[in-house]
Amino acid sequence: MATSRYFALNQFPQGMPRREDFTLHEVTLPALDHNEVRIQNRWLSVDPYMRGRMTGAKTYIEPYELGQPMDGAAVGEVIESNHAQFQLGDTVRHMGGWRDVAQLPGSDIERLPEYEVPPQAFLGVLGMPGMTAWTGLNRIARMQEGDRVLVSAASGAVGSLAVQLAKAAGCHVVGVAGSDDKCQWLEEHGIQAVNYRGKDAAALTDALRDASSEGFDVYYENVGGPLLEAALANLRDHARIAICGLIDRYNDTEAGAGPSNINQLLFRKAKMEGFIVMEHWGYYTEFLSQVAPFVEKGAIDYRETVEEGLESTPDAFIRLFQGSNFGKMLVKLTG
Repeated sequence: MATSRYFALNQFPQGMPRREDFTLHEVTLPALDHNEVRIQNRWLSVDPYMRGRMTGAKTYIEPYELGQPMDGAAVGEVIESNHAQFQLGDTVRHMGGWRDVAQLPGSDIERLPEYEVPPQAFLGVLGMPGMTAWTGLNRIARMQEGDRVLVSAASGAVGSLAVQLAKAAGCHVVGVAGSDDKCQWLEEHGIQAVNYRGKDAAALTDALRDASSEGFDVYYENVGGPLLEAALANLRDHARIAICGLIDRYNDTEAGAGPSNINQLLFRKAKMEGFIVMEHWGYYTEFLSQVAPFVEKGAIDYRETVEEGLESTPDAFIRLFQGSNFGKMLVKLTG
């Protein structure tokens, strides 16, 4: 009999998630139904958006249910198939993560695109985070050559690609990160770096002004909080802000204050727009055609932080909110 181990929430986290909010279960899998596929997962993705699913309330996506298997993006190998389009040994991507073995309808599974890159790249630089970076810059902010671009969380899975795409497009790029080594990585790639640690909104405003005295045409927002206030204070006329995430608030237990200088949007005739990448997934092939060749030849430097073993999945997720990951956070499974 085939079994699957999976994580479930036993309570909704209050504030920062804790290891004890998650429980590992084991279930015996039924025989494959018609058109079902069984997959041995090799790589699991944990992402900040998952925190919003841990509240019991629906946002733009259904919440996780207490006691029920959690899910998320994963890459794995087909180990049994009752579907004509999937054969044993196929490497596939799907949303049956937070578990070691997934059993899903074939309609919920896709073969990986044929590029010479490691399979886990399709969970990061060529997956949802990479597509998110490309979408925010090109479809939301309408980035143009010569723009002055600011990116927050610039060493994360999304931000680290956003700064490189903006640099490759001929923009002056400033990246904000939270440690000296992350800032050093940015500078090695021709990105002017600002370390946000220990800085309030006023200090961040000054630091951004020092980094780009003429202000910014584009702000790629991953963080919110004091950094958003500092960015608003440094906008150029007709600036565009793409809101990808607001991780500064994901673990708040009470509503936080909004930026005190939201009037800068009016004064600078600026536009601020939030987006959910899945609404733009019809452009994924275009994204791949533009970015994947650069990844294949090593022109894009993408980082991964890897935790080992299914049991480490909650710890990997929690680390996202501690700022300890560099690039995409992944869990590698064996077996």
